[in-house]
Amino acid sequence: MHVILKGCSLYLYKDKKEQIVSSEDELPISINACLIDISYSETKRKNVFRLTTSDCEYLFQAEDRDDMLAWIKAIQESSNLNEENTGVTSRDLISRRIKEYSTMMSASGSKTEPSPKTPRQSLSIRQTFLGTKTEQRTQSPHSPKEESERKFIAKEKDETSPPKDKGTWRKNIPNIMRKPFEKKPSVAGTFGVRLDDCPPAQSNKYIPLIVDVCCKLVEERGLEYTGIYRVPGNNAAISNMQEELNKGVTEIDIHDDKWRDLNVISSLLKSFFRKLPEPLFTNDKYADFIDANRKEDPVERLKTLKRLIRDLPEHHYETLKFLSAHLKTVAENSEKNKMEPRNLAIVFGPTLVRTSEDNMTHMVTHMPDQYKIVETLIQKHDWFFAEDDEEPLVSTGPSKFLDSTFLLV
Repeated sequence: MHVILKGCSLYLYKDKKEQIVSSEDELPISINACLIDISYSETKRKNVFRLTTSDCEYLFQAEDRDDMLAWIKAIQESSNLNEENTGVTSRDLISRRIKEYSTMMSASGSKTEPSPKTPRQSLSIRQTFLGTKTEQRTQSPHSPKEESERKFIAKEKDETSPPKDKGTWRKNIPNIMRKPFEKKPSVAGTFGVRLDDCPPAQSNKYIPLIVDVCCKLVEERGLEYTGIYRVPGNNAAISNMQEELNKGVTEIDIHDDKWRDLNVISSLLKSFFRKLPEPLFTNDKYADFIDANRKEDPVERLKTLKRLIRDLPEHHYETLKFLSAHLKTVAENSEKNKMEPRNLAIVFGPTLVRTSEDNMTHMVTHMPDQYKIVETLIQKHDWFFAEDDEEPLVSTGPSKFLDSTFLLV
């Protein structure tokens, strides 16, 4: 099967020769407001991604992991959101996928709830981009090199890096004491408990042990791993490790074989933050963070975000500082791992910046804010957590996140 992406449509051909002759009966797949994610529960095949449209669901198998991630990225960027009806369509799809994902994550052990039964087609594809808007990437050594099979039209990247000129922030931010949450009886476990009830790291009593271990293992072994944090780990392995850690483990043997799989380790970290009963940005400050992100003045936006971060409880502040420094380190190696600040924000935004309640309206309308807050934290980590009150550098070309960007990982 040969697949070509033209604009906002996917065209399917039996072979390359068929694409030369256009057919009047040709029915392309529209990717307007579609959802695109890695499929790891519907098939045992590798390098499979799932495309969900308003009326159908498709499974595509790429040649290798790099090709799969490139297809996901190209389809995301080519999805047209300018038409009036696509907003409603994407929200319906997001709603459906969130329910499916919540069901899957709540399943115990290796048992996984089946996905909603929608029409599905399974296709094996070769990578050919025609008329798409995609960023340049390093070619996989296993990818076909023939010029006829690859045609890229480069898209100018959003200039997200700050300018070199900087001023001085004259207005001091008062040092406000961070008030910890009211202490509850200690709970034996790691997942699904409050930050201040988690077994602490040896280096910092305010940072959970699991966060410290996972981040250090990724930095030690996975900084050059393509798609780190985007590619999911095995569900059964993740569930088994969660059960073991919830037995009150205070020490972790990182030399154990079960701590070798980078995808399991990265998924374990994401699962930890997803299961926090009190989110990292806290329930009572969630609305304030969303409002701060929407301030029109870029300098005032950054100052307000910094003030809100300083007001977080001690465990939340120290954990956020540690995690964002880690994500900054991962992003600094994006040339090899393909995880720029924007991609990391797509993965971590809805997990970190959320409330304990499953508010569907917030899940849809606040997604761009969640992404942008985390992206800004990664890009300006040093400034946010510096003790001085230096004026922030402001980017002249902020990146834009769209409501339909939803990568399930």
